[in-house]
Amino acid sequence: MEKPSDPRRLDIRRLAERDAAIGGELPLQDLPRLREEAPTADAATPVAWQAQAGLTARPGGAARPTLRLQVHATVPLACQRCLQPVEVTLAVDRAFRFEADESAAAAEDELSDDVDVLVESRRFDLLELLEDELVMALPVVPRHDTCPAPVTLSSADPGFEQALHERENPFAALAKLKAGGNGTGL
Repeated sequence: MEKPSDPRRLDIRRLAERDAAIGGELPLQDLPRLREEAPTADAATPVAWQAQAGLTARPGGAARPTLRLQVHATVPLACQRCLQPVEVTLAVDRAFRFEADESAAAAEDELSDDVDVLVESRRFDLLELLEDELVMALPVVPRHDTCPAPVTLSSADPGFEQALHERENPFAALAKLKAGGNGTGL
């Protein structure tokens, strides 16, 4: 496995022609959008990644670069049931194919169910793609399987109910006004 000089500026075609596998580990602080979703996480939390590039032949056309991306990270999120931290493991295993331009990528993406289609670039930002995939892998509602403390699931507030019954009926107040209880003689 090669160690890329700069995963933020990869020549996808060259990487694919060499059938190269690259990978590494980076701290969570290098992924600001993911870090924003996990504010209590240690900035040094490791994010492990690996990418395998290659060429895939197409019927009637030139071989296209492909990339298989695998990413693994464990981040603390807030449980939406008990509001305590919950460790969430994020695992991504995605395949991508690259087309020469935006219109070809859009057309191919419509036809392809098994891989996402992106635009080929000599300065491809693999870390941006990696971060996109991790953010999309976040659970919509993070929660413990079993919360560490009992959770009160009550929608009633006794103070609210008591105040509601103690409040004067607005129609009774209107009746007092109409009977001349305010001193205006209505």
